[in-house]
Amino acid sequence: MSTFRRAMDRLADFIWTGRKVTLWFTAEYRTACFVAPLINKLTAENEDGATYRIALIPWHQSERPPLATYSGYVSRCQIDGPVQWANDRPVPLGGLIDCAGVTARLNPFEAASLHEKMRQANEAAIRAWAWENDLHSRPSASERFDRRSADRKAKAMIAAWAKRQMVPEAPSASPANGGDCCPSQSADAPCNSCQKGMADD
Repeated sequence: MSTFRRAMDRLADFIWTGRKVTLWFTAEYRTACFVAPLINKLTAENEDGATYRIALIPWHQSERPPLATYSGYVSRCQIDGPVQWANDRPVPLGGLIDCAGVTARLNPFEAASLHEKMRQANEAAIRAWAWENDLHSRPSASERFDRRSADRKAKAMIAAWAKRQMVPEAPSASPANGGDCCPSQSADAPCNSCQKGMADD
């Protein structure tokens, strides 16, 4: 593409932010069956589309396709693919650790070891959360659900909680007498009792 054409495209993007572009691509049939729905999700001009596009930022920033990315508040580790098979063992091509004072590339076996540790930590955290929040007492939920109804309910819960954060609570407030948050918990999020109460609304 010529420099003039690129400049005109940038100018058009600036002036006509709502203009539409037709995408054409060629792929094997089996690949197209998998990719076409993803493209539709990625190009949706709504909250879902924006969220999918943001989730793919690591793909653009990485030289290799990420197999997994684990993020903390300021630290991040990435496991790089494509997966290679050593006998019957899957091994990543490498990895990256980026944290305070450290940016380090990992060799395949360092990355495999870190990947296993992260998966173990995730497994432990998920199981602990399930026990701490008594999720075993709940009936099993289907992965499929009424998206429209669930989104509406979730947004209402968030809006109600945000509104309550704007109003100072009485010092004696507690779940027993109808308060919004337990005194022993941070006000950054609803306590367990309040969450259950909101879920029942």
